[in-house]
Amino acid sequence: MDLESERILKLIFPDGVPENLADNPELFNYLNKLGSYKVEQLKKEQTRLAEETKHIVEQTQDLAISNYKTFIKTAENSRSIYKEFQKAESQVGTVVEKLPELSEKCETFLEKSVEINEQRRLNSITLKKNAQLLEILELPQLMERCIREGRYEEALELAAYVQKMGENQGHILVVKSIVHSVESLWHTMLVQLVAQLRTDLQLPKCLQIVGYLRRMQAFGTNELKLKFLQARDSWLSASLKAIPMDDAQQHLTKTIEVTRVNLFNIITQYKAIFPDEDNMELTQNDKPLQGVSCDGERLFQSWLHEKISDFLKTLEMDLQRGITSFDTVLGQCMYFGLSFSRVGADFRALMAPIFVRVIKDKFLGAISSVNDQFERELEKYTLINKITVHTSRQQSSTAKSDTNDIESYSPPETLLDFHPLAALCNGYLNALNDLRLCAPTALANDVTLALQQSLELVAKRILAFYRQEQQAFTSSERETFSKLCYCFAHEMIPYLQRCIHAIFPTSALCGHLGVNLNTLEAMKITYLQQKDILEPLKHLVPNKIEVMTKSDITSPKMEGTNVAVTAEG
Repeated sequence: MDLESERILKLIFPDGVPENLADNPELFNYLNKLGSYKVEQLKKEQTRLAEETKHIVEQTQDLAISNYKTFIKTAENSRSIYKEFQKAESQVGTVVEKLPELSEKCETFLEKSVEINEQRRLNSITLKKNAQLLEILELPQLMERCIREGRYEEALELAAYVQKMGENQGHILVVKSIVHSVESLWHTMLVQLVAQLRTDLQLPKCLQIVGYLRRMQAFGTNELKLKFLQARDSWLSASLKAIPMDDAQQHLTKTIEVTRVNLFNIITQYKAIFPDEDNMELTQNDKPLQGVSCDGERLFQSWLHEKISDFLKTLEMDLQRGITSFDTVLGQCMYFGLSFSRVGADFRALMAPIFVRVIKDKFLGAISSVNDQFERELEKYTLINKITVHTSRQQSSTAKSDTNDIESYSPPETLLDFHPLAALCNGYLNALNDLRLCAPTALANDVTLALQQSLELVAKRILAFYRQEQQAFTSSERETFSKLCYCFAHEMIPYLQRCIHAIFPTSALCGHLGVNLNTLEAMKITYLQQKDILEPLKHLVPNKIEVMTKSDITSPKMEGTNVAVTAEG
């Protein structure tokens, strides 16, 4: 726009060019056309423009009147289009805002699609290798079945295969799960094998089971020995607990048999399974506690010592409960101990003191009961109207002793005249008869001492009886009491002396101790001391013995009697 055109526009539009004409290209063309008009044309131009404007307005009105419906519809459409444009603009703005997120989602989808494609590819490969994979996945089930059916050889092979597979492919989760399952089953098999050692097994089966345990390498050498002994000990203990304890004799007999057979089998199995490993060095699994070494041989010896100690405790307990036949039990026990000498465990010397102690206690208990019974009988005893046939019975007894040597061990018939003495003698004989069946030589002196003390107590009670009743004695009662004292001193005591020597022969004692008969008597071994027994009754016992003869004193049936059998002492 040149300067002249601007001046013309200011003249025409002093308030400024309207906006609708500012950018209209026809404006300058019209201005150039006005510049070529003459004055008359310029004057007519305004009128022409007014008429043209009027004409255009009329045409517009006619057009609007004739096409008002179109205009209304066009306005409505324009308004609708305007709203749609606004809505589209809003949606486009929303789309623009969502485009970054959509882009991220698309990228994520692309990544996942790649992974899915990879997984699909792997699944396709897995489907092709289905048979081989199924075999691997069924390894735990196969091992479980092998363990359940006792096919431990195959189970060990499977465990070794899985272990090797885990070392090579342990990073794979499925392989890791299979390895974990097989390890659990491996522990189950270990427990099952150890549990089988707690059952009744023969040597081949024991060797097989221990072989499996060695291949599993779950225990070191000494740990395996300990497990073996613990398991077999559990089975042995269960076998012993199953024996009924109602009858002591049967319980002890069965215990001896079960212990002897089963313990010997266990020892044989141990020696066969661990033959040359006693002096081996400790393996890595055998870690000693606080520097203390664990030797397999000492472990076995300790266990065997404990089992023998348990048997000895059972033996002593059952003996004390009441055994009717000591000789039978002693024979079985000695055979038991002797049979173990083949494995270097002869323990007969440990059983002898138990038998000696129990037999001694039983004998002392019997003697104590005899003393109590004598005291009760003496309290009820009376000398009134007592008639004795001492002479005739004594002579008859003497005649019989001359013809038959067995009669020397029959009780004197004169004891029948005095009921307390007869009951006392019967009690002594019952105790000695029980002892005779199994009489340990070690008890010779204890038995003699027990009888000595018992007879001394009897003498004191007879004296107490005399002091209590003497004031009321008649002459006949005093004579009967004198005969009672005589019978006790010169019939009963020598008879008990013979009984002691019948159980403990002096010749056997001399040979056992390596001394002669005089030394044995001087040492007071198996000899009753009549003087000490009769000390309380020395003023009441008659001094003469009318029936005893020199031939009686020197006869074989009087062997072992001391000077107490004579009146002169």
